[in-house]
Amino acid sequence: MNEIEIEETKAPADAGGQTTSETTASADAGTVSAAQLNDLKKRAAKADEHWEIPVLDSFDMALTAAAQTSQPQALESMQAGINMVYQQLKAALAEAGLEDVEAQGKTFDPNLHEAISQRETTEAAEGQVVQQLRKGYRFRERLLRPATVIIAKHPAA
Repeated sequence: MNEIEIEETKAPADAGGQTTSETTASADAGTVSAAQLNDLKKRAAKADEHWEIPVLDSFDMALTAAAQTSQPQALESMQAGINMVYQQLKAALAEAGLEDVEAQGKTFDPNLHEAISQRETTEAAEGQVVQQLRKGYRFRERLLRPATVIIAKHPAA
C-alpha cells in the first residue's frame, strides 16, 4: 500500500462551545520523501509550540500578580508578566506576517502614514515625521492601518 491516510477527528466542545479538530496522518515507510518528512517534522514542532499557548500562561501570571497588589513586589511582577505577554504575542504575530510601520524620523509617505498635524520646527526637514502618535501595521506587505503621525513644517519667517 503506497498511500498516505489522513484522518480528521473532532474533539468535544470546550467551555466556549467550540470544537477542535485533529488531523493525523499515516504512511508506509517508503512513500514519504526526506523533504516531506522534514516538512512534517517542522509542522509537528510548530503544532507543539502552539499547543502550549505560553501567551495565555503569561496572562494568567500577570492577572495573579495584579490580584496581589497589597504585596510590595506585585507591581514589578505584574509589569514583568504583561511585558512577557506582549513580547510573546508580538513574536507570534510577526511570525504570521504582521510588521510595524516605521514612522519616527522617516520622510512622510502617504501610502504608510496618516498625518494629522504639522509642527513648526527647525530640527527636522520639512515633511519628516517628528512624532508618531499611533503605530501602523502591515500584514504580508499589505497595509492594515497607517501610522498616525505629526510632520515637520518650517517656521514662518
